[in-house]
Amino acid sequence: MLSRIGRRPVPVPDGVKVEIKEDKVIVQGPKGRLEKPHPPLVEIKVEGNEIKVLPAQVQKRLARKVKAFHGLARALVNNWVTGVSKGFTKSLDIVGLGYKAELKGDTLVLSVGYSHPVEFKLPQGVTAKVQRGAGEVQFQIILEGIDKELVGQTAANIKKIRPPEPYKGKGIRYTGEKILRKAGKGGKK
Repeated sequence: MLSRIGRRPVPVPDGVKVEIKEDKVIVQGPKGRLEKPHPPLVEIKVEGNEIKVLPAQVQKRLARKVKAFHGLARALVNNWVTGVSKGFTKSLDIVGLGYKAELKGDTLVLSVGYSHPVEFKLPQGVTAKVQRGAGEVQFQIILEGIDKELVGQTAANIKKIRPPEPYKGKGIRYTGEKILRKAGKGGKK
């Protein structure tokens, strides 16, 4: 009754320190420090330079839930270790004539077709860089941080400001994302 992902140990690179308390896991590394709540229904042990996630012993009726949490907990711990050692990046493209992005302190100012510029305050722990794009991409926003969940949610919130439309593809999209294009009115043939 073990998850295939959960069975694999998480390697701890040099310079990363992991501490497990009863209700939280603290991971420190060269990029920063993460303090996260302990995932339920699992046991986390540090043995040498690897972390092992073990399923908790519970009643049979909770077996499926334990298996699911086993794999989830291992993936979360791996993301925390990777985050403090290497960090995570997410890249967004702004496509559309006259669309602009600029960074003022920790606020991203977007001009994306509305009557006013939209200000987006970056959460603590996420940094951004804005650069000119190439081709149909007007600007590119690169988000960086040590918390994968926070970086991904921030990228999704920025994309939600102006999602790409299906006719010309204008809007904010992830780098490399394919937009399914629809034919316009002249497409009936």
